Formats: sequence, C-alpha cells, structure tokens
Amino acid sequence: MPVSVVRLNLVEPGATPASLGARYRAALEMATYADDRGITTVQTEEHHGVADNWLPSPFAFAGAVLGATRRLTVTVSAVIGPLYDPLRLAEDIAVLDLLSGGRLVTVAGIGYRPEEYALFDVEWTRRGRLQDELLQTLLKAWTGEEFRHRGRTVRVTPRPYTQPHPLLLVGGSSKAAARRAARLGLPFFPSAHLPELEAYYKERLVEYGTEGWTMMPAAETPLLHVAEDPDRAWAVYGGRFLHEARTYAAWQSGGIRSAVRSAATTVDELRAEGVYRILTPEACLALGLDSYVLHPLAGGMPLDEGWRGLQLFCERVLPRLGD
Repeated sequence: MPVSVVRLNLVEPGATPASLGARYRAALEMATYADDRGITTVQTEEHHGVADNWLPSPFAFAGAVLGATRRLTVTVSAVIGPLYDPLRLAEDIAVLDLLSGGRLVTVAGIGYRPEEYALFDVEWTRRGRLQDELLQTLLKAWTGEEFRHRGRTVRVTPRPYTQPHPLLLVGGSSKAAARRAARLGLPFFPSAHLPELEAYYKERLVEYGTEGWTMMPAAETPLLHVAEDPDRAWAVYGGRFLHEARTYAAWQSGGIRSAVRSAATTVDELRAEGVYRILTPEACLALGLDSYVLHPLAGGMPLDEGWRGLQLFCERVLPRLGD
C-alpha cells in the first residue's frame, strides 16, 4: 500500500490575522478528516521570518494535529536543530511522543538560510557543532538519566513513550549530514533522491561500527493537487504554486539539493516541469507512485479549493491505491 502524505506549511501571502487563523483551523480540520479516511502522514516544516507566513512553530502545530487525530503520523521535516535549546527540545518531543503514543517523527536538519540564524542571534558558522550537540543531547536526555551538559549535571523528565527514544532522523544533502547520522547511529533522511549519498552513509556506518537505515525520497516525488478540471485549476490557481516554488527556489543555493526544487519562472514552465502537478483523480491514481504527497493549501490556496482537492483524493484515489 503506498504511503499517503498531506503536506501543510500554512503559507498565505498577504494574510490578515483573521484569514491566517482560519487557515490554521482549516489545516487542523483537514488533518482530522485525513486521519478518519486512512491518510498515513501529515508533514509539516519550519521557516522563520518569511513574508508569506511560512509556519515557524512545527511542534506547536504537530501537537494540535496529534491531539486531534488517532492514527496518522506527524512528521516534522525538518526542524532547524541549531536554533533550539537542546534540553527544551528534548522535553517538547518527549511530551508529544507521550501524548501521541509514538506518532511523532522528527527530521533534524541545519537549514540553509543565514537570515533565520540572524533572527535568533545564532552563529551561522557554528551550525554544524550546534547540530552535533543537539543530537547528542537529545539521545542522552531521553534516557532519563543524569548527564553532563555545558558544564552542568542535568536530568530531563519525563522519559518519552517510545523506547529507546522517539524516531529521530538526520536530514540533509551533504556528506557532513550523512557522517553525523552514521556516527550517532541515527537514520538518515536525504533531502533528495541521492543514491550516492546513501552509499556514503552506509560506508560510514561500517567505519563507525553503528547501525542505521535510510529513508530516501523517491526519484519522482511530485507535490499533488487533485481537481476535476486541471486546465482550469492551473489557470486559476497556478500562481499559488508558482509563488511557493519561486520562494523555495530562492533559498536553495550552492550544494543544497531538494526533492521539490523547481527552476520554473512562469506557471507554464512550472506545469511542464512536473514538480507540482494538478491531476484528475484518474490521472493521480495512474501515477503508480510509492508515495503520494498532497499539498492542498499550497502557496495560499483558497480553503474551499484545498478542501475539494483533499476530498477528491480521499474519496476517489485513496480507496483504490491498494488495488
């Protein structure tokens, strides 16, 4: 059975407090609806200080979703680890793990926007060292035992529900991220389909004498919206997708690689590229993917259109994925 994911990042250009509040509430209702119909995962993410209101607090949102649902997993992909106090993050994840019975998955990355580090007065050049400290601290904290942290003896409670610890993956597209995951014996989540990086990670597991596994994005991981009339939907809502694609692409530089990176500059280019796709239910089903990533509120999509797309997927695609 393919994995089904609803991605929610709460972007809304030009939002008012009232409209953004309505979007957050709708996203929570969508998560509850998705859970009732067998969607596998809600995925959320983290960015700070973005003009279009990209979600900055993924664990607060994850807590709301976990409290409103019973079965689905919530994946935070990815938390920008160096921006967090390690002890406080250990507590927050433990509480969410207890609340949900182990349904929270955390992918820890280091981000790629210096502006976010500046916002929190964290040194960009120290991000690798801070990430190492964060991951090591989380693993020690979740044992419930005393340990040394920044020259002090500390102990974090409560212990999480999941043993030996909540699911924690190291995300990234660099050899440094792969080495970090292997050294700590943590699973590795490449940010794109990078078989050569997976091979490097496996070599480092052998070198360090640790065990781990890779959660690799597929070679093709389009962001999907389902509509009865894709031509009309592209004409009316294509600008929403393009806004998000262009915003995200502007942050990607150097060696950063992403499964959803777009080079499009127009709606027509975006449609031809295939990173974002608007499909009929039949065409969606015909993709034959291992994972289907729905993006019902992409780029500030109107709530009613987001609901239509999610309902079409859940009513006319999801029940037939196991056929």
